[in-house]
Amino acid sequence: MTVVDERPDITPDAPKPVFEGTKRRGEQFMLYSFVIVPFLAFLAAVPVAWGWGMNWTDVVLVVVFYYVSGLGITVGYHRLFTHGSFKANRPLRIAVAIAGSMAIEGPVIRWVADHRRHHAYSDRDGDPHSPWRYGETTGALMKGLFWAHLGWMFDENHTNREKYTPDLMRDRDIRIVDTLFPVWLLLSMLLPPAIAGLVRLSWGAALSAFFWASLVRIFLLHHVTWSINSICHAIGERPFQARDKSANFWPLAILSFGESWHNMHHADPTAARHGVLRGQLDASARVIWLFEKFGWATDVRWPKAERLAKLRVDPA
Repeated sequence: MTVVDERPDITPDAPKPVFEGTKRRGEQFMLYSFVIVPFLAFLAAVPVAWGWGMNWTDVVLVVVFYYVSGLGITVGYHRLFTHGSFKANRPLRIAVAIAGSMAIEGPVIRWVADHRRHHAYSDRDGDPHSPWRYGETTGALMKGLFWAHLGWMFDENHTNREKYTPDLMRDRDIRIVDTLFPVWLLLSMLLPPAIAGLVRLSWGAALSAFFWASLVRIFLLHHVTWSINSICHAIGERPFQARDKSANFWPLAILSFGESWHNMHHADPTAARHGVLRGQLDASARVIWLFEKFGWATDVRWPKAERLAKLRVDPA
């Protein structure tokens, strides 16, 4: 088995600029499209569900595509490529990069560059999406929460990939997956209706699946992901020592696959498991555990009890 060492080797103090240019009009148009259109679909979801509801094909496709693309973000984009929480063999690296791309949150290298910059400056000047950007008054926090949740994506500046993701820029497989992002976007949007249409031999079924398993699924996944940037840096418990205001927010634990145990993540960013306390569900960690059992993942950085004890604010 060939295993690639993808541990991040970025050098934050290297004399490279933080930004590498600005977004083109086409990029901004696509951003607006994939924020506004799924939102409109979500607004229509209640009357649509009241009118004819979801069929079993829609339910299965929503769940399958939500899990595949969502775990592609949490296990692939985040824990593997951003933080090097484990090593993966070549097929797994490619697979999770494609799966994450199907969440339509941007190409893998761009996503990782933004997230590494977030950790470099978390909740300080330079953080691309801190809810504390405008201050700590109620009004400032409300404005900051909107910025952290959604507004930051429309900042015209691009994070410098050469500065923050030189390891991924050197990885031929990941560069190809990154370049083919429009293909994964189309597959993410068109596979659900294609499958439903073929299974039920109905254009109506295809349209219903496009509505639920493409548009509404993307809306839900996006807002769960964005909530980690906004809510999980403002509200929740902070049982571990971190340099920022990251917090654990339990209501999002299942939908975010364990990403909402965010205080632990910022206290120990390279740990493969974020939900480390009793009752903290972490589906992403369970998937990494399975990959390890199959021999596809190695050198998994599981949290160590002694380190957790040192990081606890109140170990009692």
